[in-house]
Amino acid sequence: MPVNAIQLLTEDHRKVKKLLDELESTTERGVKTRTELFATIKTELTVHEIIEEEIFYPALKQHPKAKDIVLEAYEEHHVVDTLMGELSALPVDDETWGAKAKVMKENIEHHVEEEEGEMFPKARQVFDDAELRQLGEVMAARKEQAMNEMAQAPSAQR
Repeated sequence: MPVNAIQLLTEDHRKVKKLLDELESTTERGVKTRTELFATIKTELTVHEIIEEEIFYPALKQHPKAKDIVLEAYEEHHVVDTLMGELSALPVDDETWGAKAKVMKENIEHHVEEEEGEMFPKARQVFDDAELRQLGEVMAARKEQAMNEMAQAPSAQR
């Protein structure tokens, strides 16, 4: 069943949101749980950003009506990447880790709201169903490839 680009990204959003909710409920004592959840979230977010930044955003950015929202989305990714990098460098039982993770979660939730509330409706205006399906197929293939690449480089996730 071919999935369109917007469905694919929305499913990613749901999955990451669930993982972030689980992460938020962890404490400094839950070192193993927190470490594993964060590694999963980092993988999911990295792959999600890859398919957005390599495929979806460039296609959408070609349309003048969508350019500003795409540029903003790149910046929002940058903020989340910075926070993720800082979290990676901190021990998960550090007292500031939970607060930083919460700020990252809030940034991601804001980003998701903007994409689903503004960007995706714009994408539906500028792409027809066939184009969205074609983008979805390319993105799904790239997602699988990126997941495999990350699975083969466990040191990069630490």
